[in-house]
Amino acid sequence: MTGQDPTAAAEIDTSRPHPARMYDWYLGGKDNYPVDEEMGRQMLALDPRVPVMARVNRAFMHRATRWLARNGVRQFLDVGTGIPTEPNLHQIAQSVAPDARVVYCDNDPIVLAHAAALLRSTPEGTTEYLQADVRDPAAIVEGAKRVLDFGRPVALSLVALLHFVSDEDGAHELVDRLLSELPSGSHLVMTHATADFTPQESAAATEKLRAAGVTLALRSRAEFARFFDGLELVDPGVEIVHKWHPELGEAVPGQDDGVIPGYGAVGRKA
Repeated sequence: MTGQDPTAAAEIDTSRPHPARMYDWYLGGKDNYPVDEEMGRQMLALDPRVPVMARVNRAFMHRATRWLARNGVRQFLDVGTGIPTEPNLHQIAQSVAPDARVVYCDNDPIVLAHAAALLRSTPEGTTEYLQADVRDPAAIVEGAKRVLDFGRPVALSLVALLHFVSDEDGAHELVDRLLSELPSGSHLVMTHATADFTPQESAAATEKLRAAGVTLALRSRAEFARFFDGLELVDPGVEIVHKWHPELGEAVPGQDDGVIPGYGAVGRKA
């Protein structure tokens, strides 16, 4: 497990909400705390579709991973993994390509505590877990290189993650740093929440989360597209999350009940 011991996880901070645990609560999971549920309910009061948004992001990951595996990608680096929810990325990838190699990365100790669920690889493939923060790309690269061959294409997955990293914290620089390590033929997979369709609710959500110590950096379509500067966007380019290659997966109940305020895209490094 890339040098990690799940029984020796760092102390879990239950005094303030954590995005991974809130995401788990939205998905109906049990690995969250009252502080996460409380903030989750406040988000639902602003927009009751938040659980649908979480499921839509998860479904995008499934479809994008399936598309990549079918198009020859055999290595995946999933940063901001979150608490395991089946099917996980490696299960999708290895169902298409049993020899796929997957490295998961997250900074929440509760994800580390459940990392064993992420390590049930096919015999032909590999899955590993790395405890690291997206704000420390050097540590991510160092750990991932122990498992992945950076001489061959890698799919870098940043699903529902970068809207928790502000421009001031170097969101674009972090992505550029990670991509700079990856060879030609690699891909960037991203989804991102936006205030484009729900400006008032989004402003209220941002303030509530900020007061609880959680950064929410909602970006416009153009701001999201900037992450893909220099990459070749896979058709149909930047799209509302559930409209990106819907034929590759199952529809999420409720996804068409109003606009889902988020974008998704996959880009290829030339």
